[in-house]
Amino acid sequence: MELSSYFKSVIDQDHASVVICDLDHKIIYMNPAAVKKYQKRGPLLGSSLLDCHNERSNELIKQVVAWFAEDISHNKIYTFHNDKENRDVYMIALRGEDGELIGYYEKHEYRDRETAKMYDFT
Repeated sequence: MELSSYFKSVIDQDHASVVICDLDHKIIYMNPAAVKKYQKRGPLLGSSLLDCHNERSNELIKQVVAWFAEDISHNKIYTFHNDKENRDVYMIALRGEDGELIGYYEKHEYRDRETAKMYDFT
């Protein structure tokens, strides 16, 4: 089995939304959590991420992507905290095997303690 199938499965099982963009800001992938979260906005796959944000946010997105491109060590930047959902948001660089920047995605990290029972198979 190709390793990319494993990576896709990891992303698809994540409860946090994952929206992957290419360097033209085109949305090239959304995991099921992202599709559900943004379903009210209509189908977003294939559209520009910049169409989903205001002018100020678009400038910041472009600045971050430029920073990612400056150096191979520039891969993660903190962008936002959502108090209502108690989560931090980061932009993450995506790089090819040679380290070349190929795209980016937004990573959500929730800060609430898990409420599920450990190893609850029911």
